[in-house]
Amino acid sequence: CQTFKPPQSHHCRICNRCVSRMDHHCPWMNNCVGAANLKHFVLFLIYTWTCSAYALAVFGWNYFFCGDEECTFHVIVVHLVRVMTILCVGAFLFTSSMLMNVTYGIMTGIGTIDRLKKKATNTMSQSDEEPIPLKDVFGIAGYHTWALPVDPVFDNYDVVMGHSTPQRLSREHQLMERRRPELTPDLVAAPTMEMPQCVNDFLPV
Repeated sequence: CQTFKPPQSHHCRICNRCVSRMDHHCPWMNNCVGAANLKHFVLFLIYTWTCSAYALAVFGWNYFFCGDEECTFHVIVVHLVRVMTILCVGAFLFTSSMLMNVTYGIMTGIGTIDRLKKKATNTMSQSDEEPIPLKDVFGIAGYHTWALPVDPVFDNYDVVMGHSTPQRLSREHQLMERRRPELTPDLVAAPTMEMPQCVNDFLPV
């Protein structure tokens, strides 16, 4: 892709498109993580981390820490619990690592791809990126929407994405035209006044 890209935007060879403020391509979401869906990726990690922690707590309370003689389980249940424990531990550790990675990216304003490139060229100390405001991740619709899997409403969509499209600019222009109050009447063109012939004779041709 040889077109102009906003800062921190990259072309994904898997999705075959440019992604604004691209962090990385997530195979679990089958999509790229960027400015438009960073909230959904963060919620995906939080939901998975919470479910894994809850499952491990339930398994530990009802299986590993059960000291009563009545705590006898079928052999199939025992094997299922062991398999689920391994899966939950793996998911818990993976999502914990990804949450720390995303949090670091938000606090520093440097995505995963940019961070790897800077580390490869040893230019991390020269970074001048600003932290990403939380309103540019979760939106301005209210704190009660931050934990819900709904699309964020941004204060300035073009600033968050780093670009705009002609279609969007046209829609915003039409919206502003409809909202514009008609405070001043339409200006009427003044009638043209011709100068006397005696004056025209002295004017250069």
